[in-house]
Amino acid sequence: MDDNGLNSPATKGDLQDLAQQLRSEFRSDLQQLRSEFRSDLQQLRDDLKEAIRDSQTEVLKGFYGYIESLQIKLKDTESREDFLRQRINVLESRVLEVERRLNMPPRP
Repeated sequence: MDDNGLNSPATKGDLQDLAQQLRSEFRSDLQQLRSEFRSDLQQLRDDLKEAIRDSQTEVLKGFYGYIESLQIKLKDTESREDFLRQRINVLESRVLEVERRLNMPPRP
């Protein structure tokens, strides 16, 4: 009966061949894992960069909205200030006219 050498004792050469084959398979598996790890790490980096850019964009959008509302308030304040200056000028003119009528010299 031929058992294809399955039950025959292993020689040193057989063991060395097996060790070499296992090393080769291990190196191949290790290189594949290393490659997959690098690929996964690169994907994580890309995802992180995209998330950071998205958050920066959202922060900037928030600032732009805030600045736009400040500009509207500033324009409103400027227009109120202009209106008050005009009113003060009118009042000063009226006081000056009263002083002229009463023949009072203006105060310095």
